[in-house]
Amino acid sequence: MAELGQQDHIVLGLIARHGPLTPYELKARVEESVEYFWPIPHAQLYRIPPRLAEQGLLREEAETEGRRRRVFHLTAAGRAELSRWLGDPVAAPPETRDPAQVKLFFADLGQPEDVVALANKQAAEHRRWLELYRKLHAEIDPADSERAVSRGRILQLGIKHERAYVDFWEDLAAHPDDAP
Repeated sequence: MAELGQQDHIVLGLIARHGPLTPYELKARVEESVEYFWPIPHAQLYRIPPRLAEQGLLREEAETEGRRRRVFHLTAAGRAELSRWLGDPVAAPPETRDPAQVKLFFADLGQPEDVVALANKQAAEHRRWLELYRKLHAEIDPADSERAVSRGRILQLGIKHERAYVDFWEDLAAHPDDAP
């Protein structure tokens, strides 16, 4: 079997959590969950399930009438792979691709006021994310205990992450000439 990537495990996990899904339904599930920290291009969500089905990790069922949607079910092998992946404490290093950090790295080549403008814009953007994560955290349904715990954990991490970004960018905007 080919080495699976993060997006493959996300598809397996979403189908394990929500039951059989079409690629379109996968897209909706990604948008309401992992897209905040692991975006997957929509086109990939139409390619990944058939590939996982070829590997025996999903089973494809095509509707015979109507829109003839392709519905993907988790197989025993897919559940075993998901369990193996979840049980492995090793995770790849984080992938940070932040255009603001690239601009900050080269800020000495620009104008001093550019740093303040960048910092103010980034502080505002991260405050927006911070408020979104707080809102989503407040909306967790404690009756859905299975998902409430994992959703709460990831949102707590997002809140702390965004709080740190807000603090950094606000401090930089207020004190752009302070040496670190």
